[in-house]
Order: sequence, then structure tokens, then C-alpha cells
Amino acid sequence: MADLGQTPMSETAFYILLSLTRPMHGYGIIKHVTQITAGRIVLGAGTVYGTLKKLQKAALIRLVEAEDGRKIYQATPQGRQQLQAERERLAEMLRNAEVLDNEKV
Repeated sequence: MADLGQTPMSETAFYILLSLTRPMHGYGIIKHVTQITAGRIVLGAGTVYGTLKKLQKAALIRLVEAEDGRKIYQATPQGRQQLQAERERLAEMLRNAEVLDNEKV
């Protein structure tokens, strides 16, 4: 996985960080990512928890509370900035692809 403090991000890290724009625990992340990708991405627990550790180490998320044995995480301001930078990078890629499509006409 690329350095989580820079773009490009892996698709997994992107969707986990996107999920954590609001407080959420690991199982909630799995459900949320499955839902917003219409089942295209189904994350395993090991993938989620490994990525959470990396995101936390990169200071992109923080533990906000632990309830009933579940750790709840949320994106930090730095994590939100990283997410925005990745969104802008992806939007640029899409715009560039559309330019190419228009040139073929």
C-alpha cells in the first residue's frame, strides 16, 4: 500500500477514510463500503483493521471512543484534507478521460 499520507491512495484506504467522515467502528465500515459500492467491494475484517492501524499511524484517523468492545474511529482534519486531495486527483483523471473521449468524436 502506498504511503497513506499522500495520493494516490489505495481504493480500500479511500473508502475506509471516506466512511470515517463520521464516527464508525470496523463492522460499520464494512457495511457502509459494501452499501455505497453496491456490493462491488466487500472488505474483510483483516483488511479493515490493518488499514485502520495504518491510517491511525499516519494521523489520518483517530480513535474517538470504545463502546461495548468496539473501537470507534473518525477522520482527523489531516485525514479530511487527504481525502479531498484524493477526490481532486480522481476528478482530474475523469476529466482527462472525458477529454480523450471527446477527441475521438
